[in-house]
Amino acid sequence: MKKLIKSAFADEYSADLSEQISALKKHGIENLELRSVGGKFIPDISISEAKEIKKVLDGEGITVSALGSPLGKVVITENMNDYNEKSEHIFDVADIMGTKLVRCFSFYSPNGDSFSGLKNLVFDEFGELVKRADRRGITLCHENEAKIYGESPEKCFELLEYFGGKMKCVFDMGNFVLDGFTPYPDAYDLLKKHIEYFHIKDALSVGAIVPPGKGEAKIKEILKSYSETADKNAFITLEPHLQTFSGLNALVGKKFDNPYKYENQKVAFDDAAEELNELLKIL
Repeated sequence: MKKLIKSAFADEYSADLSEQISALKKHGIENLELRSVGGKFIPDISISEAKEIKKVLDGEGITVSALGSPLGKVVITENMNDYNEKSEHIFDVADIMGTKLVRCFSFYSPNGDSFSGLKNLVFDEFGELVKRADRRGITLCHENEAKIYGESPEKCFELLEYFGGKMKCVFDMGNFVLDGFTPYPDAYDLLKKHIEYFHIKDALSVGAIVPPGKGEAKIKEILKSYSETADKNAFITLEPHLQTFSGLNALVGKKFDNPYKYENQKVAFDDAAEELNELLKIL
């Protein structure tokens, strides 16, 4: 049985690094998927700031499991030469943090949800990012999300197969629910050989994001299947999103009244972490 190693987006608890670390330790999580510190996201964190963050994390015994970068969250027809150059800074931060895993996305279309006539461009530009990452010993890990090329399980599979193992999958079961797909068994069975790690998020198909184990994402079934059949350990990164963030309704394209309400983001994160710990006990 392969080991599932807990990590988290602790910036959902607090922007402050010391408070992020406290939250991780409180819930027995020794790894961090670094996305933002002090309100600054990965592309805006300077090299000197990255080194200081790494020093603090090392002192507290926290390992960076991956960079939660926004790489690929741009319209595919923008100036990609400049954008690809900026990716090198993200890879520099990954090197400093001691991780080889960088989360990415597969671009937005200028035509809303339609990528008609844009497939070759998507693959060409993604190929440039994969080539740059490969030169640096970095593995790009594609997350499924609404409105990008790799929104559906089938499009994710298409991308992953095309690059033949030079990029991997971040399997976000909650996003599949929100986008109208069945995470298990359909999406999982299709993508399992490409999975590098998981984002732990649960959701209801009506559009509500709920605590792990309380929705339709089949988290327990997916993690059980992985731990019993996979050939390597994997990080499971808590990304609860329980406090509705700006733009969420627009992102999922639905209006909803979430049945789970919290007085603040810290309480929301704590509840999600506790639910995940309970879920792991019964796998």
